[in-house]
Amino acid sequence: MGKTLFDKIWDRHVVKSIEGDQQILYIDRHLIHEVTSPQAFDGLRRRGLPVFRPKQTIATADHNVPTINQHLPIEEPLSRKQVDALTSNCAEFGVELYGLGHKYQGIVHVIGPELGITQPGLTMVCGDSHTSTHGAFGCIAFGIGTSQVEQVLATQCLLQRKPKRMRISVDGELAPGVVAKDIILYIISKLGVGGGTGHFVEYAGSAIQGLSMEGRMTICNMSIEMGARGGMIAPDQTTFDYVQGREFAPGGAEWEEKLADWQTLYTDEDATFDEEYHFDAADIQPMITYGTNPGMGMGVTEKEPAAAKAGESEATFKKSLAYMDVTAGSELLGKAIDYVFIGSCTNSRMEDLRLAADLVAGKKVAPHVRAMIVPGSQQVAVQAKAEGLDQIFEAAGFEFRQSGCSACLGMNEDKVPAGKYCVSTSNRNFEGRQGQGARTILASPLTAAAAAIAGQIVDVRSQIEVSV
Repeated sequence: MGKTLFDKIWDRHVVKSIEGDQQILYIDRHLIHEVTSPQAFDGLRRRGLPVFRPKQTIATADHNVPTINQHLPIEEPLSRKQVDALTSNCAEFGVELYGLGHKYQGIVHVIGPELGITQPGLTMVCGDSHTSTHGAFGCIAFGIGTSQVEQVLATQCLLQRKPKRMRISVDGELAPGVVAKDIILYIISKLGVGGGTGHFVEYAGSAIQGLSMEGRMTICNMSIEMGARGGMIAPDQTTFDYVQGREFAPGGAEWEEKLADWQTLYTDEDATFDEEYHFDAADIQPMITYGTNPGMGMGVTEKEPAAAKAGESEATFKKSLAYMDVTAGSELLGKAIDYVFIGSCTNSRMEDLRLAADLVAGKKVAPHVRAMIVPGSQQVAVQAKAEGLDQIFEAAGFEFRQSGCSACLGMNEDKVPAGKYCVSTSNRNFEGRQGQGARTILASPLTAAAAAIAGQIVDVRSQIEVSV
């Protein structure tokens, strides 16, 4: 019997199987940030333990950092405390830190790939649910809790139960205006927020294989939003071309050795999955969300469901619509919006910014809309400026800010006010996610950029022929 990609990588990292169905899994790369690491370091300190393999841990500040005036002291007290704690902890325990002002600083799930830290065949963890992003490179990557962060720091291992395997195939050609974000929002709308529970997902099919690495990262990033443990895509020439030459990627003879191994990382033809789903790319249109979880999504031209979907309670459905102040059976097309946020670990890479810049060039943001572009890293910001994208955005009326998680979550200064609608390229639209009372509509960078210009929800396909 053949093996899945997931099984090949998982099995080679099992240190020991113990009583029951638990296994001790070796972790190749550990990424940390300022929010979930302080308690873990405190735990090591209480127990008198060092970081077992500090060279395999990389730290950055991203969640709580301001996205303007990063050269100045952080004003918000809690944010400043957490960032300062990360700085002192990394210095004490010998962990490499890309803090504010460092050329490699940025969102943890952006800097890992762009620096070549993320590579095929690895196991990677971080105290952040969207660690699944790194699975786009054909590795096993998943989020862990604070106690598990301490466990990995202390042992470079993690006690785990092996998840089930799921394959989701998307075949065919994507229509103009439909991008990776639309694919994953479509999948989640079909399977629901619990559709992947207990599984690790492999994405396959011609539409997935045709994506850039940036697009693949967007797909894998949101695997957690359907309850999956993580998501992954088999590495191929697109993957290898992306990794080669990056700062921490192997080189010379080591590159050839690694490449030979990476080329074996695919699902065997006779391998089986616990669950399989198939979708046609032609059925996907630009997507938006209408409720308060990523599963409450629909095509931009569709009407909101008249009743709760299967697996969703009617009470939750009604509560969600009430929070968003929308009506069942209505459409969001033409609905006025207040904010646009293009950024987050889902959509803050160069490809995302280029798509948005191409669309808004020569246009103006609607007068009543506040629109922000937040690069995912210092390197993205530098590259965007080198290409003149910052000037395009600023001429159009966007704020071009500095790198960080920003308005993805209400944990920093970039909050959306109560009652305001924000079209966001981030990954979650929960109640209060972008600020207390904020109303979030998830969308692709293209749809978000189009909404900023129009001042309302629009079908980007009406603008795409002349703009992209």
